[in-house]
Parts: sequence; structure tokens; C-alpha cells
Amino acid sequence: MRYFPLFLDLTNKPVLVVGGGEVACRKIDALLRADAKVTVISPQVSATLQSWIEQGKCTWIQHFYSSHWLDSRYVQVWATTDNPQLNHQVYQDAKQQGILVNVVDDQPYCDFITPSMIERGRIQLAISSGGASPVLVRNIRQTLESVLAHNLALLADFAASKRNSIKQFLPNVDLRRQFWERFFADPQVQHTQDRDVLESIYRHLLTQPSAKVWSTTWIEFGSDVELLALKALRYMQQAELVLHTQNCPFEFIDLCRRDAQRQSFDSPVELSALLAQAQQQAQNVCVLIPAASQQYALLQGKARCLKLATQV
Repeated sequence: MRYFPLFLDLTNKPVLVVGGGEVACRKIDALLRADAKVTVISPQVSATLQSWIEQGKCTWIQHFYSSHWLDSRYVQVWATTDNPQLNHQVYQDAKQQGILVNVVDDQPYCDFITPSMIERGRIQLAISSGGASPVLVRNIRQTLESVLAHNLALLADFAASKRNSIKQFLPNVDLRRQFWERFFADPQVQHTQDRDVLESIYRHLLTQPSAKVWSTTWIEFGSDVELLALKALRYMQQAELVLHTQNCPFEFIDLCRRDAQRQSFDSPVELSALLAQAQQQAQNVCVLIPAASQQYALLQGKARCLKLATQV
């Protein structure tokens, strides 16, 4: 993973953009929506950018670029001109000041890159190929756009409004997580555009807390993570504890819930002890074992077991 995914709060943060053309406009538009304090250096600017300047949305330094305009107060610098030599000079100047810099469409001269974004109110989905294939990213974005619920913004706003008050009813983090899992899984919640409906379901579920029940799901792994069934992935995302053999590929373990406990085991005896402990704590467990493995058959009993898809 070359690029670390990060959402940066630019509210009232000073950002410098060198260039005043259409490319600069696209970047400045996103920066303004993030409430950054944008300064533009360019002898001329596009009509759109001129209107933003007149509205006081950003500051314009009407000069050719010079390094003396650059200082360490800026948290980001964008070089957007059509002059590669000038852009590279901006890059070098920013590096000397210790400022993160992006030379648009010139990846070797970028400390950071911007992903393709899907926005639904508070919900932001970022998609990036690390600059390898913008067309592939666009196709992925189109696929996601077609399947995302239309009420995501409403759901996010509702959950945010309950973030503090729910602690009065459910002081435990695990209880709150289980509650929200039940809430967002409700069919009415998934489709409604009415906040009153959300409020009604919210209050109803608070009065009917679910009992914590121990469960174990056995999932086979192989060498190809793409053969993993969607149903298996769903249970992996729900597990509070992930138990796996030492030889389980990281690609499978990495698909499990990020905040789940993860522990490896070497033998059925060790696994049996771990399962007994999980049962006492009423944990939701996912066990990753090699495909077609027989040494854990007695431990599995009648528990749920999901096999890999057949490769053709």
C-alpha cells in the first residue's frame, strides 16, 4: 500500500494553489467545499475563479509565481499550471519548506493524491488506484453509485444526532455497536426517507435490547481470496473474535472486521480452549481453517460452515 488513506480537516487551513486555469478551478472547488482558506497565485485567472475571488471565497495574488510567496504556514501546495518546469520548481520550493505538495497529473511530484469521491452528506467514499488506472476507478465508482442506498445522508445525520444520547441507555461500546447493527439492518431503515420513521424504530429497539448469544462460524480459506463467498464475508465482518490457523493468508484475515480480536492457533486442542473461553464471554466467533480440513470436524459439530466457491 503506497498511499495511506487519510481524511484531512482543512477547515480554515491555508492552502496555496499556483495557477489560475480550469485545472486550478477543479481543485479549488473541492478545497472550498472543505472550507479551506485558499490563496491563488497567477497573473490571470479563469472567469469562474474570478467570480469566486470577487465573492471573497479565495484570495488572489496577481503575480507570476516566485518562491518568496511560499512560506511554512501553508498546509498544502497545489501546482496546476501547464508549465512542467514551473510546476517542478513549485514542488522543490515546497519540499524545502516541509509542505505537502501535489503537482497535478504528475505523480512522481506528488506527496499525496486525491481519490475519486462519492458523497452522501456525511458519508464519503474514496476510491483510488494510486494513479494506475483512472478509467478503472471511474468504473468502480459507477458500480458503487448504482448500489448505494439513497438515504445514506439521512441515516448518517440521524446516527450523529444520537451519538451522545444513546450512551444514557447503552453505556457499553459493544452494546451500542450491536444496537446500531440491528438498527441499520432493519428493512424500513434501509429504505425510508422519513426521519420520523427512523425515530420510531430507534425508540422501539431501545426498549427491546437483544440478548447476547454466542455463535461460531467456520469459514474455509484457500489460496485465492476471490473464491470467498459473499455470505462468508458478511459473517467475517460481524465477528468479534477471529481465530485462524498459522498458515491462513493475510488477505483472508484482513477482510475481517477491523476492530475484531484476532488470534492464531496451532492445534485442535488449543482451538478448543479458545472456543470455550469465547463461549463464556458470549462472543461472536469466526474460525478460519484450510479448505477440506478434517482435523477440526469434531469441534465443528453442527455449527455453520462456509466453504470456498469452486474454481472453474
